[in-house]
Amino acid sequence: MLIMYWIEVKHEGLHKYRLIKGNDKFVVKQKAYLQERQWNEMWEKKKEAEQKKLNRENSAIEKAQKKSLAELQTIEALSQLDMIDKTLLYTLDVDDKIDWDALKDNSKFKAPQPISPQLPTYPPEPEKINFEPKFGILDKIISSSKQKKIDTANKLFEDAINNWIKTTEGKKEQYNKELANYEKLLENWKEKKKSFELEKKDKNDAIEKKKEQYLAGESQAITEYCDMVLSNSVYPEYFPQEFEIEYNPINQTLIVEYNLPDISDMPTLKEVKYVAAKDDYKESFITEASLRKMYDKLLYDITLRTLHELFEADEVKAIESIVFNGWVNSVNKATGKNEDICILSVQTNKEEFMEINLRMVDSKTCFKNLKGIGSSKLFSLTPIAPILKINREDSRFVDSYSVTENVDDQTNLAAMDWQDFEHLIRELFEKEFNNSGGEVRITRASRDGGVDAIAFDPDPIRGGKIVIQAKRYTNVVGVSAVRDLYGTVMNEGATKGILVSTADFGPDAYNFSKDKPLTLLNGSNLLHLLHKHGHRAKIDLKEAKLLMKDK
Repeated sequence: MLIMYWIEVKHEGLHKYRLIKGNDKFVVKQKAYLQERQWNEMWEKKKEAEQKKLNRENSAIEKAQKKSLAELQTIEALSQLDMIDKTLLYTLDVDDKIDWDALKDNSKFKAPQPISPQLPTYPPEPEKINFEPKFGILDKIISSSKQKKIDTANKLFEDAINNWIKTTEGKKEQYNKELANYEKLLENWKEKKKSFELEKKDKNDAIEKKKEQYLAGESQAITEYCDMVLSNSVYPEYFPQEFEIEYNPINQTLIVEYNLPDISDMPTLKEVKYVAAKDDYKESFITEASLRKMYDKLLYDITLRTLHELFEADEVKAIESIVFNGWVNSVNKATGKNEDICILSVQTNKEEFMEINLRMVDSKTCFKNLKGIGSSKLFSLTPIAPILKINREDSRFVDSYSVTENVDDQTNLAAMDWQDFEHLIRELFEKEFNNSGGEVRITRASRDGGVDAIAFDPDPIRGGKIVIQAKRYTNVVGVSAVRDLYGTVMNEGATKGILVSTADFGPDAYNFSKDKPLTLLNGSNLLHLLHKHGHRAKIDLKEAKLLMKDK
């Protein structure tokens, strides 16, 4: 059972967007978290740089300071140009393998543990001896005076005892209240800590599982691993750094569709001078010829760097060869519209590539030696045909035709022509997925119980590739048809399977579909779906059996 999870990660400030996907929600969440953290750090640096620049512009500084500022801006400009020039060399000093432990959540539970209330200190109990009256000579003579002192002493002792009891009981009561509150807070703290630890364990277990899947050579895990490798590669913030990856386990080939920066994104400033006479700055830029040369070298460098990172990170030796297709999104000067253009493509095997000394090569010459395809002047953005592309088409797809317009409440779906029935199902699901921008394609007629239609749903939660089978049956659908559907879902690499029948399903069919990405729609469900989209029909199994018998 394959369930895909999606998280959209956006950063408005950097104008970046990425759809992170995978079959494990915790790994997807952790990848999204790391991507957001990386972008946030980039954004903070950018804001800091912009703020510094603003401060420099607004500050009334002395000419000597302005000269120093110009020198600093020159150093920063040259640093950016140098960074572009060393794009390939940078990765050679980096270990591109994924550090699985770094992906794990190693945070501590930060909420402080409640403090237990201190036991109260009680005043000593009053003693009778301390309240004994003192008698004088007169008290011995006058008995009433003596008795009065005795009564007064007894009253003082009684009051002292009462106050002591009141004070002691009050402190006990206050302590018991604080203790009860502490126990509640402690229990709540323990529950939160337990929940935190469980969630942390689930995340880390998911990452550990993903690691085990990768080490076991599972295709989906290899794809996600390569995605992480390229996501970890550090480039300037103005690089798109967007890509798609497809892995073929049969021939161990990885296809990378990589979005390259446009020449308009490149830094061109090389020097800033402070002209004291004019109290102004003069900026100098690299020539157009230098810009084009730098741009072409950068694209070749990115290509070789990507190949190097993926091959070097391949711990399980799952990748025998890589196809790299470089795409640029640029404005077509003729139409004024943005277009995606593939401008270079290369395929190389691991053994051949890892023999190359990348520190010493000229990246363009190396690319050509690898039999890479591309214009001699990449900046011209001349489109080329990729050596091999990620397959988004299916040769089984055929043109569809409309059926619903001829369906009314007298149409018996169970007796409908089987091809018309399949096209009817395609129409219904096309309307069902229409709101989310989905697409439903019908496959070539085969009557073999395979795929009758495929839906592509872009919804980030429920979406993906969905296999649809249509069964125009007059008898109860058994478990074998449902098993066949499940096998097809697995073979197609789909996220879900839907089996639609004019008849009902047996108990064994429903039992088998439990806890699997399968949906069973019987005749009643089908009529409801038709009604939902403004159509009516009927299902009369007895009539259908008679009609088919006559045929």
